[in-house]
Amino acid sequence: MAVGVYLFLAIFVALLALSRRYAWWRPSVSYAQPRILMYHMVCEPRAGAKFNKLRVRPENFERQLAWLHNEGWHFAFMADLQDPDALPEKTVVLTFDDGYEDNLLHADPILARYGACATLYLVEDRFDRDWSTSKKAHHDSGELMGEPKLSDDQVRSMLASGRWELGGHTRTHANLERLDETHRREEIALARESLSAQFETPVTTFAYPFGIYEPVDARIAKEAGFATAVTTEEGISQDLRGDAMELPRVKVSGKDSLASFRLRLRTGRRGV
Repeated sequence: MAVGVYLFLAIFVALLALSRRYAWWRPSVSYAQPRILMYHMVCEPRAGAKFNKLRVRPENFERQLAWLHNEGWHFAFMADLQDPDALPEKTVVLTFDDGYEDNLLHADPILARYGACATLYLVEDRFDRDWSTSKKAHHDSGELMGEPKLSDDQVRSMLASGRWELGGHTRTHANLERLDETHRREEIALARESLSAQFETPVTTFAYPFGIYEPVDARIAKEAGFATAVTTEEGISQDLRGDAMELPRVKVSGKDSLASFRLRLRTGRRGV
């Protein structure tokens, strides 16, 4: 009898832990609402690395796109969200932050195989910068600084493919809350001007570095000419026009299983 009770308790605790981790009971968000997915890198994890949750294995990324393709999801750019009424149900936008070289080497061929597209939030001055220390000083391992970044010519080839659109991500991946308004404007507005001129393409969407921003940053981004801006807040917007400068995203972690990915597409969130 005691063994049976212990077994029951063990199963109950395991189910409770899974329920808290995946929140499978959370209600679905209507598929009329587009999902904006947040990625950083598509590459193999590194032993002992701090930022492996930012690294999605290429094979897992392919499984995710294959599932989206097979389930009838419509791939769109962030620019397409400016006209929400024109979007079909089950619209998904893939976004990549920072400008890592693996976005071209590993992610782009997979996008091509599934007729997908993506928005690249590019840091203008992205070389030899350990921007992780701008958020937390003890993140000084140089891990992200040493990660290969896209060259300007590589970015041009991505844009020429038609599979990518360009978004702003500040000039230096700045922690905006540490800057005065003048320097915030330089990071946000001047990045848009520089990227647009350098790559000869419209830059209409912006991502706040680290997801850290204040109302003044949203105002500056809008005044600079950005039509949309994305955060790192988890979720699915119910009002694309009302949330245009503070859009939540569905975070995709390198630790996600396909089941977890599918659940996030349904609810927008992971766990409780």
